[in-house]
Amino acid sequence: MSTTETVSTDAPQDNDWDAVRELPPSAKLVAKVLEYNGQLTQSQLAEETLLPGRTVRYALNRLEDIGVVDARFSFTDARKRVYSLQIE
Repeated sequence: MSTTETVSTDAPQDNDWDAVRELPPSAKLVAKVLEYNGQLTQSQLAEETLLPGRTVRYALNRLEDIGVVDARFSFTDARKRVYSLQIE
């Protein structure tokens, strides 16, 4: 049974990345930048990816739709949201 438990633990992670692979290139890029950097705001993501803010917003929405990105309000500026990847 421990083998089954290990497989079931790993399966959701693979499925999450499989879901990301089906998204547009901008969403894949944003996911990889979040994986590398941890937590970033939308404007920081735009700087890191060199994508327009509107494209980053679209990518984040797509990533949120499949449940792989978490958005929280920034402690330093409540007008901003901080995004982090929920895939390990």
